[in-house]
Amino acid sequence: MTYIQAIVIAVFQGVTELFPVSSLGHSVLLPAWIGGSWSTMVTQSSQSTSESSFYLAYIVALHCATALTLLWFFRNDWIRIIKGLFRSAMKSVRARRLVIEETDERLAWMIIVATIPVALTGLLLEHTFRTIFAKPLAAAIFLTVNGLILLAGERYRRKGVALKSDLTFESKEEEAEMRDEAHEAGPRSRIALRLARESDARITGRSFGDIMVIGLLQILALFAGISRSGVTMVGGLWRGLDHEDAARFAFLLATPPILAAGLLKIPSLTGPAGAHIHGQVIVGVIVCAITAYFSVRFLLRYFETRTLTPFAIYCLIAGAASIIRFGFV
Repeated sequence: MTYIQAIVIAVFQGVTELFPVSSLGHSVLLPAWIGGSWSTMVTQSSQSTSESSFYLAYIVALHCATALTLLWFFRNDWIRIIKGLFRSAMKSVRARRLVIEETDERLAWMIIVATIPVALTGLLLEHTFRTIFAKPLAAAIFLTVNGLILLAGERYRRKGVALKSDLTFESKEEEAEMRDEAHEAGPRSRIALRLARESDARITGRSFGDIMVIGLLQILALFAGISRSGVTMVGGLWRGLDHEDAARFAFLLATPPILAAGLLKIPSLTGPAGAHIHGQVIVGVIVCAITAYFSVRFLLRYFETRTLTPFAIYCLIAGAASIIRFGFV
């Protein structure tokens, strides 16, 4: 792997992991489209022994970079969530039953409940998903399916049921001004943190059944071409969240499985797979982290007023073109 290849793949990973267009699908399709030495990375990553795949080891490192970026971006939120989980656990021990009283406590348990299905499925079927479905034609088909899922999410989303919390605005103009001020001050500003708490209050207004549905949809993202953030957002829309809250919950929910999957496979970088790409990994991790940071900032603002439709159209076009390229040529 050259440094140019490492940088290009890192940029695409940092964008597509968070944009609802599937990073895994693009990690298969991009090298296959370019061809030559690039395409060999795809065939090498789908071999039966993952420990010997330098491309898979590199993608794992980029996943860790994305997860750590999400942890850093939402660090104040994760501190609240972890504290909430600890408080709930202590109360539950004393009461000898599960006690969930506050928003942070409820959000923590919701993330756990929604993460369990994809975690178990990934552990049991990782080899199957990687060797059978991580091929260009399969990725192209699933990318097209991803576009249809995004369109369906917009078409059938539940409207007018998002719960309101304590924060109210006298007008749309006042709300827009407050959000603009929060963006200018940065994600860790007082106003931004207040808006984040309000979003969490609306998210935790959902039932645990709703959250389980969202969690089950994450399993689809194990197919190369199906976006984790995309299907999670669609699940949120179907269960009554608006685009902004669905995006926020998608990013919070994505962090544990991405980080866990990365840490589980990161030892492969110390073996034969990572023997000659340590420099490329360092450069790629830095590039991916920077790209992911600006991606999440952009998307959180984008989904305040916009929808999944443009991403759906992109997936349909890119997927159809890839099906023609790898299925009929």
